Amino acid sequence: MKTTAISPTSTDVIPQTQTELLALWRLPKVLELVPVSRSHWWAGVASGKFPKGIKLSERCTAWRASDIVNLIQSLK
Repeated sequence: MKTTAISPTSTDVIPQTQTELLALWRLPKVLELVPVSRSHWWAGVASGKFPKGIKLSERCTAWRASDIVNLIQSLK
């Protein structure tokens, strides 16, 4: 897999309070902050490059806001 530099699209939407960091974000919200394609995201999750999501149902996965914020900060 080719290594790609990733930078967040907007830092305005990164949560600042503890309560906001406890939120669960679905994939469209995650992809607003981490500008990669859906297939690249899922490949990164499978390889361990991106955080593993939480299964809410058979077809619904969400990620902890804190995990995504930590990912963005580690990629800067």
